[in-house]
Amino acid sequence: MESVSRALTLVDHIVTAPHEGLTLAQIVRRTGASKGATHAMLRTLVDHGYLRISEPGPRYLPGMALIRIGDLASAREPLAGVSRSILTDLSQKSGLTVRIAQNDNGYPIFVERIDGPGTVRFYTSLGLRELPHVSSVGKAILAELPDERIKAIAENSGLEARTSKTITTIPRLMSEIHKVRLQGYAVDDEEDAQGVFCVGAAFFDHSGQCAGGISTTGIKTNQSLEGVQRLGELVLKHANQITEALGGKKRLKSVPK
Repeated sequence: MESVSRALTLVDHIVTAPHEGLTLAQIVRRTGASKGATHAMLRTLVDHGYLRISEPGPRYLPGMALIRIGDLASAREPLAGVSRSILTDLSQKSGLTVRIAQNDNGYPIFVERIDGPGTVRFYTSLGLRELPHVSSVGKAILAELPDERIKAIAENSGLEARTSKTITTIPRLMSEIHKVRLQGYAVDDEEDAQGVFCVGAAFFDHSGQCAGGISTTGIKTNQSLEGVQRLGELVLKHANQITEALGGKKRLKSVPK
């Protein structure tokens, strides 16, 4: 019970903190706990989605799971219900499977899935930290980071090849990121799994930070450029709806280099 109490104390400090979040040093000063024990507890809360990390800092902010729990307890329209209704609407309008992921320091963690209306089902795992360079949501999240941070993530992850179409070099990744920033959505063209095509876009929290992203997933077909653009605009529209449900705002300034 003592560990639960410490975890709740940490959460309380971060929920009531300024919009930019708290650093580890600030949290230690507020709680009086040891740096090692505090860091370990924070890491556990991040792993379970109750907190998330924002760079530079790192700074700790409320995570998607915590935001959803808070809204479910509210007398106003619950965020979980809003998010699910938005995902369901996107699935029905696109005819595709839809997933939502939270941003874990530049990596996507998919937390919910709405299966498309067809017979094809994508049994993807939820709750796992995934490589960002192979998915549309991952690339959409990366596009909201400074270039140097993207390169550091790419070097740490190793840009593992999943298919013959996976981006495996930093110059190619940065070229793709530039495209994502221009059009507002990202595309996974059989880069994570052969025959699977995804389009994703980021959403934002109250501080203008990228909180995560949503994507549509389907079987690869001979889609026209216009068809991809229409799907991208549809996904982006629904990502913006989630931003609104979070009480969020998109960062107005361009991503720093």
